Amino acid sequence: MDIQALVRELKMKTDSKIVFLIADGIGGLPVEPGGPTELEAAKTPNLDALAKAGVLGSMNPIAPGITPGSGPGHLGLFGYEPVKYLIGRGALEATGVGFKLGPKDVAIRCNFCTLDAAGNISDRRAGRIASEESGPLAIKLREVKIPGVEVFVEPVKEHRFCVIFRGEGLGGRVADTDPQKTGVPPLDPVAHDDASRKTAEVAKQFYAQAVKILAGQPKANGLTMRGFSAAPHIPSYEEVYGLKAAAIAVYPMYKGLAQLVGMEIVGEPNTLQEEIDVLEKEWKNYDFFFVHFKYTDSRGEDGNFAEKVKMIEQFDAIVPRVAALKPDVLVVTGDHSTPAALASHSWHPVPVLLSSPACRPDGCQKFGERETLCGGLGQFSAVYLMPLALAHAGKLGKFGA
Repeated sequence: MDIQALVRELKMKTDSKIVFLIADGIGGLPVEPGGPTELEAAKTPNLDALAKAGVLGSMNPIAPGITPGSGPGHLGLFGYEPVKYLIGRGALEATGVGFKLGPKDVAIRCNFCTLDAAGNISDRRAGRIASEESGPLAIKLREVKIPGVEVFVEPVKEHRFCVIFRGEGLGGRVADTDPQKTGVPPLDPVAHDDASRKTAEVAKQFYAQAVKILAGQPKANGLTMRGFSAAPHIPSYEEVYGLKAAAIAVYPMYKGLAQLVGMEIVGEPNTLQEEIDVLEKEWKNYDFFFVHFKYTDSRGEDGNFAEKVKMIEQFDAIVPRVAALKPDVLVVTGDHSTPAALASHSWHPVPVLLSSPACRPDGCQKFGERETLCGGLGQFSAVYLMPLALAHAGKLGKFGA
């Protein structure tokens, strides 16, 4: 079934408002047998109060057993089939920092990394170098010159930056150079098809010049390249859902994804509290809000259970401010699971909380993985979250006579 095609037929304009409050990578695992997950260990009185009055479930971002990246994870949240709409990380990062991709462009999301004397990676994120340090280094890489290709380098945030190659005959299907582990050198960029061979060669040339420029840096003396991609073609939120949608996020990648599906980026927040300030300020201007919190995912990727618990508790603390706005539907979930026990994204279903006057309460008392397994929403594919939200907001008409 093409759920978006069905929603296009049934969508209705109303004054109701929907908020998606997204804690990136919120799903977790116990670190010891029988113990709590990060969400279960956290003190979350506000989320638990919503859980008692609302309905819970768990969600597969792509399909059972498939571990999603952040791009596919968010596409599923937004109701777009991630396998159908492939958006590379490079396009997300470039769009997120305001770079308008053209038809001859290939964008790459890059990480600064630390290389040891043997050229092996000792830190994949260069110690999560501060933006104030990484930004000037990214700009320095604009010195790279490759015959026949324009090269653009844009700072992103912390250890991240993006590179855009512009020229004839560039394809976007090139393998990542991040080996996803330390103690080994970055991988060579390898083309997945003939159309991308030139891109792979250009990437090799970029890397060779870049490491010479970075030589001597104490942290960011190397780089890895991920998510090679051209500009995608994707229908907008207005087309599919009839929604005037706003995105509130700190990190450029999530702003980029939101823009690619037709959301407007509002505010320039740097903290979660500032994100809610923007939500309050813009409340009358939109009927759908995507609010993104990153650090639950970051602490999970660091393998730090206790710090991820703290981030969840920070997230819980802003819930009363959101609830005070009285959204007709408030959804709390994540784009994927990032258990500290694995220090990476995982395939585990993501907890979902839906609060609305129109919901059917299920008797669950707390927002946690065990409770969501018993919730009234059951376990479902992420592409059905938007139809559920629209229905609870009174924005979907009846199907058939």
